[in-house]
Amino acid sequence: MKTSRISTIGFFCVILYGALSGSLLLAGESTGPQKTYGAEGQNLEACGRALMELEMVDPIALRRTIQDLMRTFPAQYSKGRDYLRTLDAYEGRLPGIKEALRRGDGKALDVAQEIISLKREALSSNPLLNFDKLLLIKRKPLDDPRRSVGDEDNDKGVGRFLGLPQQSSWQLHTMNNTDGWENEISILSPVAPQGKLTTLYVPPDGRLVSEMDLHFDAEKLMFSMPDRRKHWQIYELGTDGANLKQLSPQDQRDVHNFDSCYLPNGRIAFISTAPFQGVPCNAGVNVGMSYIMDGDGGNIRQVCFEQDHNFCPTAMNDGRILYLRWEYTDIPHVWARFLFTMNPDGTSQREFYGSGGYWPNAIFWARPIPDHPTKVVGIVTGHHVGRVGELVVFDPALGRISNQGVVQRIPGYGKPVEPLIEDKLTLDTWPKFLHPWPLSDKYFIVACKPRPTDLWGIYLVDVFDNVLLLKELEGYALLEPVPLRKTEKPPVIVDRVDLTRDDALVFLEDIYKGPGLAGIPRGAVKKLRLFTYYFGYHTVAGINHRVGTDGPWEPKRILGTVPVEEDGSALFRVPANTPISIQPLDADGKAMQLMRSWMTAMPGEIVSCVGCHEKQNAGA
Repeated sequence: MKTSRISTIGFFCVILYGALSGSLLLAGESTGPQKTYGAEGQNLEACGRALMELEMVDPIALRRTIQDLMRTFPAQYSKGRDYLRTLDAYEGRLPGIKEALRRGDGKALDVAQEIISLKREALSSNPLLNFDKLLLIKRKPLDDPRRSVGDEDNDKGVGRFLGLPQQSSWQLHTMNNTDGWENEISILSPVAPQGKLTTLYVPPDGRLVSEMDLHFDAEKLMFSMPDRRKHWQIYELGTDGANLKQLSPQDQRDVHNFDSCYLPNGRIAFISTAPFQGVPCNAGVNVGMSYIMDGDGGNIRQVCFEQDHNFCPTAMNDGRILYLRWEYTDIPHVWARFLFTMNPDGTSQREFYGSGGYWPNAIFWARPIPDHPTKVVGIVTGHHVGRVGELVVFDPALGRISNQGVVQRIPGYGKPVEPLIEDKLTLDTWPKFLHPWPLSDKYFIVACKPRPTDLWGIYLVDVFDNVLLLKELEGYALLEPVPLRKTEKPPVIVDRVDLTRDDALVFLEDIYKGPGLAGIPRGAVKKLRLFTYYFGYHTVAGINHRVGTDGPWEPKRILGTVPVEEDGSALFRVPANTPISIQPLDADGKAMQLMRSWMTAMPGEIVSCVGCHEKQNAGA
């Protein structure tokens, strides 16, 4: 049985705040915390609010951050020693101050505010907050903006109330309420609680706006929004609010296009339902697949040929595309969304994190850590829940499966991360996170709901367990924070495709290397059987037409066999733009193993691999 990680301190202060406010109620009056009755009532309510804020002050975590900023930015973070001295003076008094606030003692309010102000100044003086404008989406949620649970009969989290797909495995086009929302793209300046929100773009008819991506030069951004026929499309807008235009095709009446990102070579990666392929476990859902196009929307080309959805493409520091791939051929579908990378032309598609593991179920909105070759931060979540989840930093250099590459869950300084195998993995855990934006490998801006009674706001969080509110707005959720500033454009990777060809070359160095054929004596593998999958069309694929139990879901079509040399190597051609899987065969033609995944090669590409499931991190 899973135990919730909701803070007991958080629960206590929520209950206390309610008790302090509730003790002032008159018969028949609202229970809202805004009601006060005389000086005593105002004092009690102020004590309750102060205690709520003070419970978010962790002196140990604050000291860690101050010391780290002093080491990292000795010239820029000049008041660190003053902050530490003040913190030392207050730390021992905290228990007494909290107890006084619980009694409603107004004399403790001034000291409490001094401590809260110390935290705010020490954390907001972080030199990484060196920008004065922050892009974000301001949206009025359905129902209570402080809602902390999903539907009563089948709780899948609060995502759908925030204008997100109800289930993490769904895409934007599965949502049936895409207009009538109160939402807009806004700019916060300065980036602080007192900062002003200025409207950049208000969509017509209350259409949802989602999945913003800022260009490297910070002069334009893309976002997803339904058109007048309620089909999602990709739009571009100047950061001055001018020159709105649709980039995705306008002549494909039944196709959704969304979730785009700018690439260093001037192209755009995005997700499209153009293949009209059905999700295997839900035939009525159209698969969203990865495509690329020119910056003006021309020269569209499909680059992934998957069984199921791709999600969240983003440009990596080295110029590759990082994205989430859902696959479940011959494996359980609830735990099978893995991070992948590919070059901007679609070549070199390979696992980045998670393949072969059962935790986490998915990592949404993964973004590369600035100035780091391998680390990423993302939102860990389950399957039959929304995309709301936990904030986790990964480094595949430490390992690529389960929790091997976990650097830290935030908050969770010094604590191990248990790889729980659960469908609704993060449904009952707190804080709740969405849309991370890394400032470094230690500091992050993120949309967050720290406690069940809090609003969704924009926060600065760090690996030392500090959580600092940057902006919230009563009645609204603030989502998708993006610093409005120029960023360094990653290097351009030269195209390796040859679009005049319809095949690709595959070189396998040694079939016996790797854990896939552990224990199989050399010389036992004589041939490789190559096969492809027949991924069914929309409304044709699905659970009622599957082959087997919980997989393999689709028919396999044999393409042929190729010989394996005595040294374990093989060299062969395969059709391009085709999912290819492999079975090693013995002398009798019997399969010795099954590749429970697939590879896809672009036209003219040369694909190479070391062995059978040989790990990328393995040495020579």
